[in-house]
Amino acid sequence: MEINRSNKYIEAALNARATRQDMISSNIANIDTPFYRSKDIHFEGMLAKQADSEFNRRLQKKLALAQTNPAHLQPKPETPEKPALFYRDGHMARNDGNTVDIDIETSELSKNGVMYNALTSAYQKNRAIFSAVIESSKNLS
Repeated sequence: MEINRSNKYIEAALNARATRQDMISSNIANIDTPFYRSKDIHFEGMLAKQADSEFNRRLQKKLALAQTNPAHLQPKPETPEKPALFYRDGHMARNDGNTVDIDIETSELSKNGVMYNALTSAYQKNRAIFSAVIESSKNLS
């Protein structure tokens, strides 16, 4: 059940953080794989676009498709954007061509964990506020 518009945004951010956690874990698991290139995802831009659409901030003007005849095909609904995958190639490759740096991966893993915990805390507080409002409104009637 969706309580308000920000819940969709928080859920998308949580899903992106979980995907990033898997990606970093995969990098750590492949630390000894020759020619493995460390991967990461960039989802901040995707979340910003979702926030713009969710909170009706129209940064990009979009021309709506006019349907002049009911027999015309309907436009395809927009699919939600997925985070973009990129290779973290700014690091020095070892002799075997592997670019995974355990210090960077563990640092990114802990940063991602802190952000995930902050998002779950915000989600729980958001739900608690609306639950309190609903409970107090029941007592008034």
